[in-house]
Amino acid sequence: MKYLKLFLQALKGDENLDYTSISINKALFLLSVPMVIEMLFESLFALVDAFFVAKYVGINGMATVGLTESVLTIIYSIAWGVSIAATAIIARKIGEKKPAEASKSLMQIMNISGCIGLIIGIFGFIYSADILRLMGGSEELIAEGLVYTQIQFISSPIILLLFSLGGALRGAGNASKAMRAMVIANLLNMGLDFLFVPILHLGVAGAAYATIIGRSVGVFIQLRAFFSTKFNIRIDIKNWHLDWPLLGEIMKLSAGGAGQFIIQSASWVFLIRILSDFGAEVVAGYTIAIRIIVFTILPSWGLANSASTLVGQNLGANQPGRAASSAWRAGLFNMAFLGIVAIFFFIFAQPLVMLFTDNVVAVNTGVECLKILCAGYIFFGFGMVMSQAINGSGDTVTPTVLNVICFWIIEIPLAYYLAKNLELQQTGVFWSIVISETILAILAIIYFKTGRWKTNTIKF
Repeated sequence: MKYLKLFLQALKGDENLDYTSISINKALFLLSVPMVIEMLFESLFALVDAFFVAKYVGINGMATVGLTESVLTIIYSIAWGVSIAATAIIARKIGEKKPAEASKSLMQIMNISGCIGLIIGIFGFIYSADILRLMGGSEELIAEGLVYTQIQFISSPIILLLFSLGGALRGAGNASKAMRAMVIANLLNMGLDFLFVPILHLGVAGAAYATIIGRSVGVFIQLRAFFSTKFNIRIDIKNWHLDWPLLGEIMKLSAGGAGQFIIQSASWVFLIRILSDFGAEVVAGYTIAIRIIVFTILPSWGLANSASTLVGQNLGANQPGRAASSAWRAGLFNMAFLGIVAIFFFIFAQPLVMLFTDNVVAVNTGVECLKILCAGYIFFGFGMVMSQAINGSGDTVTPTVLNVICFWIIEIPLAYYLAKNLELQQTGVFWSIVISETILAILAIIYFKTGRWKTNTIKF
């Protein structure tokens, strides 16, 4: 009964709760439950989206999704970067008991998200066909999937706002509101997938329509929360203006966070470009496997985000020791969770992939990808928490440097060497992912243990 009440409390949320004064386990639980559910629904959407495209559109449709999303990860990278900045800034100001300054920062975070999203959206829409062609898509694939790619690029401002506003809500300790927005958005998204793809036969474009509608509703729900007088930070239209010094400082912090994911997503672009040389069926199988993996990795990010929030708030409250303890404990929980998932995926890889397609090559590729990536799951779990904890302290430079080393200096050359020179093809690409992610986790843990992140300051 005690744990049920705690669970319901986590779902409901409490704007007035001080996470720097309650027990670490309770704080982690109250923050991570809504964050994990939020990320679970985000990953569930990705899985359902892939299911409908693979079942009712076919291999070219699934390959279109894979090629498009390998480029769209750059947009998601920027969105995650601004989200990291939002969480770090808002958490620090809430920890310092300065909600007015947190609200001021929120306004500028929204300005940045909207402007960057518009620029990327216009550019991506105009050059969608060229992007697919550059990624190795055939003319048949481009003709079939162009609308999907264009719609996805148009949604760029919505994506950035959805992630940045969610990061601000989590930083303020109100993860439950971020969760509700994402749950409703993705439930709507999945329902529209069913309506647009198998019923109205809109093809792969239907999946894109469902996404942009669902995410738009999610942003609307988030904005409603920030207009509420009951919330500890709010949007004040009267004071909405461009604060250039504040914008500059936020951009610096966002650039570090975005840089991490841009570096990682750029490496994924190279990886899928290598895989495209082995055929659309290989790309489709890889895309299905990644969607299945994301189903568990994103909830793990929820736990990592809770560590980031606690690190930021505890540093703001001048409790660095408690900040460190929160991160280590979250890392152990995450490692245990992904270890169990890895065993499950290894055993049931084939039936899981076959839920999406019966194409022999795609199934074999997806199964191989799942089994190989499971080998690094334990390291993934601990590493992502350490990286997010460092980000939560306001240090986004160190994780960026680690990403450059692991993804550009190690992963890309290693993938090409194993796939092409040693002729391991897609198998070599999959192993390069495991090796680079494992090294990243080890380096992040080593840096975190030095404690240098405890001295980071946020100047605004």
